[in-house]
Order: sequence, then C-alpha cells, then structure tokens
Amino acid sequence: MSDFTHDVIVIGAGPAGLSAAMTAKAQGLRTLLLDEQVGPGGQIYRNISAIPPAVAELLGKDYRHGEGLAARAERASIDIKYGALVWDVARDLTLTVQQFGKSFQVRAPQLIAATGALERPSPIPGWTLPGVLTAGAAQIALKSGSSVPAGRVVLAGAGPLLLLVACQLLDAGVDVRAIVQTSPHGNLVRALRHLPAALGAPAYLVKGLRMLMKLRKAGVPVHTAAHDLRVEGQQQAEALVFRAEGREWQYEAETILLHHGVVPNTQLSRLMRVEHDWDVEQLAWRPRLDAWGQTSLAGLRIAGDGAAIGGALAAEPAGELAAIGAALALGKLDVRNAEAQAAPLRAQLARQLRIRPFLDALYRPPKWLTEPSDDTVVCRCEEVTAGQIREMARLGCKGPNQTKFFSRCGMGPCQGRMCGLTVTQLLASSSGTTPVEVGAYHIRSPLKPVPLGSLAMLAQPGPVEPPH
Repeated sequence: MSDFTHDVIVIGAGPAGLSAAMTAKAQGLRTLLLDEQVGPGGQIYRNISAIPPAVAELLGKDYRHGEGLAARAERASIDIKYGALVWDVARDLTLTVQQFGKSFQVRAPQLIAATGALERPSPIPGWTLPGVLTAGAAQIALKSGSSVPAGRVVLAGAGPLLLLVACQLLDAGVDVRAIVQTSPHGNLVRALRHLPAALGAPAYLVKGLRMLMKLRKAGVPVHTAAHDLRVEGQQQAEALVFRAEGREWQYEAETILLHHGVVPNTQLSRLMRVEHDWDVEQLAWRPRLDAWGQTSLAGLRIAGDGAAIGGALAAEPAGELAAIGAALALGKLDVRNAEAQAAPLRAQLARQLRIRPFLDALYRPPKWLTEPSDDTVVCRCEEVTAGQIREMARLGCKGPNQTKFFSRCGMGPCQGRMCGLTVTQLLASSSGTTPVEVGAYHIRSPLKPVPLGSLAMLAQPGPVEPPH
C-alpha cells in the first residue's frame, strides 16, 4: 500500500488514545481512531458510554472520570471506527484491520499505539482450574455485563487493582471471604525510600488506606506476605491454600481471583521489532521511547500503559504528547510551539508518576511467582510446566523462541501473552543470564485470529460500512 489515507492513525480508544486523537485533530491532522471494542474507554473505562448508572456509581468516581473524556472525544467529531481489530502492521505503517467480519487497510506517516496493559500472569499450582480468574477479568464482567461472581470469592496477589476490585465486589454484595496479599515484607522496606516522593501524590496513598480500612471494617480477613499459594480442586476451584503469619491457611471458595499488577502490552511493538528495555522495577519489557513517544521505528509512537505502567491519569498527557510529536514530525508545528504546548503536559505527567517508584517497589512480584515451582503450568495453551522450561534451558535452549521448537511453548492461541514474561525469567535464572540476554518471543501477524473470509475482503479498499 503506497498512498496515505490519513495523517495520524491511533490504535486504542482508552485515555491515551482518546487524548492523542483529540489533540491530533486539534492540530489539523487527518486523524483515524481504531478500537476493537464497541465503544470508547479502553479497559479502564470499558463500556463508559452505555453502562447502567447504578453500576457506574458502584465502580466509583475514578471510573466515572471516563464519562467526560468520552464526551469530549464525541464532541471533537473524530473519525472513529469501533469494533475494528488491528491484526497486522507493516514496517511502512500500513495497518490491516478487521471490522464487521471484513478486512481492509489504512496507512498514515504517523501511528500512535495506545494499546494499554495486560495483567501479569500469576502461575501458581491450580491456576488453570475453572473458577480461577484474574481480578481484571472480574472487573470487566462488572463493567460489560453488570455481572459479579456467585458464591464465595477469595482475592490473592498484590497491587492497587486487587484492593479496588475487592471493594467493588463487596459493594455489589459479593461474599468476599479473604484478601491474600503476596508482597514480601522486604518490599515495604525497599518502598520506604520512595515515600518522600510518593507524598507528593497523597491522593493515591489515602485511597489505598481507605480501601484497606473498608475491607477490615467489613470483617474481611487481610493476610500479608503470603507464599506457597495453590488452588485446590478436582474439576474446578474449591479452595485457596497458602502460608502466612507462620502457619497454613485454607479458604474454601467457588471463585478465586488472582492479580499481580499489570505490564505493558508489547504485542504490537514486538511485531514491529522496535527496541525494548527490561524494566528491573516492574519486571517487564517496555519499548524504548523518546520524550514524544517515538520508538526506534520512524513514525511509530506509543503512549499510555503500553509504554510503561503509569495509570489512566498519566495516560492522558502521554497521549497528547505523542500527538504533538506527530504534528511536529509532520511540520504542523515548529519546535518552539511544540515545546510550549508540551511543557504543562510534561508537568502533569510528572505529577501523576510521582507515586510509581513507591508502588513498583511495594508491589514487586515475589521470586516464587516469577520463577514458579517445577510442577506449575506456565504455558496454559500447550500445558508446559516450569520444570520443562528449566529442562529446556539445561538442554541448551537460549531464548523463548527456541522453546517453541522444544515444546510448542508460546505457540497457543494467546501467542505468549500469558507465559512470555515467565518463560523469559525462567530461562534467565536457569542459565545464569539476564532477561535482556534471553530476550522475548517474536510476535508475528496476525496479532489475533481472523477468519479466511475476512482476508478475502482485502481486495476491497477502504473501511467497510456496517451491514444494513
């Protein structure tokens, strides 16, 4: 594809993507916004335009902040295509997109990827049993279908989202039996050195304390520094067993929600083969960017949690900065005007990120999670265990891509989304190297499965219209 259909294409209609698209449109750029969902909001503000008011109230004011963002985007009259799955991006920034079961291509000299984050995998014995979900999945069910888990629920892991989901489920009348926090005690010691900077963002600290107080007031047991977690059950989850406070605990539950923070979704940036760095604090890959979100591939920019985890309020200025960078690259702005517009946004971004070093240290996942026991399944799709991955390393497997030849690890429907980080860390520890030396899975098109009938429609140019 040789001709440009737009000046800027934005992937993802979350806070970073909506902000980027509005800013690009305001700079006079022909802007297209693509999102796989049926409406604006991304994961954090999912279903924000159609959610029942009672559920929106339940989710809290942080979620309702998305109402204003979505409303501003609608007033901006941006060209938005919902239900649009981007399943391939070429090096010349040609996007192949599926909408209404048909594929088409668009292209722009500037591409802003705002694809957000993924929940970190939580490989513990029994995590593949029916009834074991992520905390994020439970929140998606609440946002999308006003649904909550039935029966007894236990939440285990670490991070602000774990407490937030617990409080939301509690307010929804769910039988929350326990909160099992897995952050080691040593994490708090390491986090304290970042406390002075974190005090510059007191709202986050107060919010966390209030959630803990709410759970304790409701009589929900909160365990700390838990380890040796396992889910017990035959055909489905029946109980969570763990050790904490010097003894073994067991909570029977029909639903067990796991969460150990979120990590940047690098599937698209990996597909594009841009340079990445290993974040030693967040224990995850992140694309290497300049101050305007520019990657090592000219024209490809990344904003929001897909770049580095900062949260929804940090994603907004990050999206705007990426759009200003695009306008600068296209000659719509000179350097002086671009820097003048960027200055308050960079200050806003810095304020939102003050809390991150503290949170990253406090909720750093324990080693037993990133390097699970031998009998723990790591690759859910192909049922490959941690012991098998360690054995591959002993046999000379140097990196994740070789594990595909040894065992099909990483070749299932999730394309390594659920096992990639763990495989990298297991190979690194087993071979005495580092994650940087081991590397990550190579991602190939299609990013998600598409039917052959959709591919056949590529001969028809331009975005398709919904069927009548």
